[in-house]
Amino acid sequence: MSRVQIAIIGGGLVGASLALALQAGARERQWKIVLIEPYAPGDSYQPSYDARASALSYGSQLIYQQLGVWSSIAPRAEAIHDIHISDRGRFAATRISATAEQVPALGYVVENAWLGHCLWAALDSDIVEWRCPARVEKMRTLDKGYRLYLDDDSSLDCDLAILADGGRSGLREQLGIYAQHTPYGQTALISNISSSLPHQGVAFERFTEAGPMALLPLPENRSVLIWTREPNEAQRLYNLADHEFLQELQACFGYRLGALQQVGSRHLYPLSLVQSREQVRAHLVVLGNAAHSLHPVAGQGYNLSLRDSMALADCLLASPHTPGDLSTLQRYQHMQQFDQDLTIGFSDRVTRLFSNGKPLLAGGRHLGLLGLDLVPAAKHWFARQAMGLGVQNTQDIG
Repeated sequence: MSRVQIAIIGGGLVGASLALALQAGARERQWKIVLIEPYAPGDSYQPSYDARASALSYGSQLIYQQLGVWSSIAPRAEAIHDIHISDRGRFAATRISATAEQVPALGYVVENAWLGHCLWAALDSDIVEWRCPARVEKMRTLDKGYRLYLDDDSSLDCDLAILADGGRSGLREQLGIYAQHTPYGQTALISNISSSLPHQGVAFERFTEAGPMALLPLPENRSVLIWTREPNEAQRLYNLADHEFLQELQACFGYRLGALQQVGSRHLYPLSLVQSREQVRAHLVVLGNAAHSLHPVAGQGYNLSLRDSMALADCLLASPHTPGDLSTLQRYQHMQQFDQDLTIGFSDRVTRLFSNGKPLLAGGRHLGLLGLDLVPAAKHWFARQAMGLGVQNTQDIG
């Protein structure tokens, strides 16, 4: 029976980022890390018009720079220089700029396939072993760890098991860890869009009575569309012919990017705020979307998971105990609790405020946008949340 110090169940972006953060320290401590992933990562990156993408905050870019991988990511990362926030049918709007915040960019949009390719290429196979494609079907507690039973009839013992297997984590449920689901009553329609005018690194957040939408800049003058609508309406938009879809999107978004010319494959995702009621046990951590899954329009979910991963790595590497030590894992949760509460609360409140068409709330939203422009301190606070710097000292971003 083989045994490793750390088994990361889920080799996607969160799991791979954690492995990279642990890698140097694991080498010094002679730890072995296993990444268990059901879908084989590609050996080479293949560009695609329809590639899914993630919005990395400025804080996340600093993390990847610290990990030594940003220089690999940067060639296909599109900088967000400005965020334009508007409310359909009202004149109030606000603009957050990297120049005003004295940072090189508010964030970056990166295709998931490229980000994954860069992370996987940076992992040292002498320290991080891949079990891929492989799936953990069952977990059993041991006196000092977990035994993992894989779908290839093999098993593996570990000091620490990390569940990073996504928002629909079957293992989380199998272990009796309750997750609270709070439906938004919305479905996100995700696609890539091309426009006649260059986006110039501007991200658009547009709020309508039917739900919020965002257009985030990508390379090759593409933009990622995140359009949230009531489920039946989202399904109707999904079924439209391309030219009909672009007409409706144009009517809703306007002409800030000129004519919308091309739409890629469309994907639908029902939206809920998901929060795991337990994130640590002895020898166990719940991480990423398995721990918390947020509304995509606010763009905070992956960035929070990345900060969680870095905090977990710091705690594990600073501890004199074996990786599964409960006091170490509780220290990690205590360290991240404020960040999680602040980020989840910010994301949820912004989403609910800007998704509601009731006149009173719409009026408050209108005044809120005016307030952001009239009160520099409020705009600066909002910008810091968007950049993933809400819990850091202001001197860190100078």
